[in-house]
Amino acid sequence: MPQLNPAPWFIILASCWIVLLTLIMSKTLTHGFPNDPTYLSAYTPDTDPYIWLWP
Repeated sequence: MPQLNPAPWFIILASCWIVLLTLIMSKTLTHGFPNDPTYLSAYTPDTDPYIWLWP
């Protein structure tokens, strides 16, 4: 039964994963966003700690 022989199918599977990990993932990871997000303002609110009435 040729289905039980994993030799040719394992090579095909391994080569597909190698192509996926080298070519496609490198292209995906080098993708840059055209509009980098920027903060609306650098304002930090002045907050005072709450003073409890019972010490």
